[in-house]
Amino acid sequence: MTPAPGAGGDAKRKKRRRRRPAGPHTPTNSSAVVKPDLGTPPVKKAVPRKRSVYAKRVDEVSAGGLVIDGSGTKGLLIGRRDLKDASRERLLWSLPKGHIEAGETPEQAAIREVAEETGILSEISRELGVIDFWFMAGGKRIHKTVHHYLFREVGGTLSPQVSEVDDVGWFPLDEIISLLAYPDEKKLIAKSGELKV
Repeated sequence: MTPAPGAGGDAKRKKRRRRRPAGPHTPTNSSAVVKPDLGTPPVKKAVPRKRSVYAKRVDEVSAGGLVIDGSGTKGLLIGRRDLKDASRERLLWSLPKGHIEAGETPEQAAIREVAEETGILSEISRELGVIDFWFMAGGKRIHKTVHHYLFREVGGTLSPQVSEVDDVGWFPLDEIISLLAYPDEKKLIAKSGELKV
């Protein structure tokens, strides 16, 4: 009976040895001296590329502005605690504003947000302008656009929105620019001219 090929029954079969390719320092059966090829540049190992990770861009649109009181002498600001202040006592004053919801116009959103954040009911007198800026939050690049209006107070009771605003207040119009914490809002009010409603 003849064993199947590769069954290991053939005692005369020689073991195959792996042969290394001949190099400059590897002995060969040939008497010729093998010299390295100096004209070939060394092979560079491939370095895995680092994937650049970009933060996801998110566009947000908000609306709000400056409310002038019934006497025409004071403006309404909201205050939020400065998270960078260790004492948690410093307030950052800004104009009331918030996100435009589905189906709302910027004007409707501005009136609603002012009422929600401050308790004050208002009507729009005129447009002040649009500010847009970038910031990082939650690993995302936020591009925010804010429509600003000048309002006149028509009613309501002054009260900060719970969980959103830490304080609200009426301030003399000539102090508004110096109180505002954000440069873009300062510039907007400064170039708005006379704040009459």
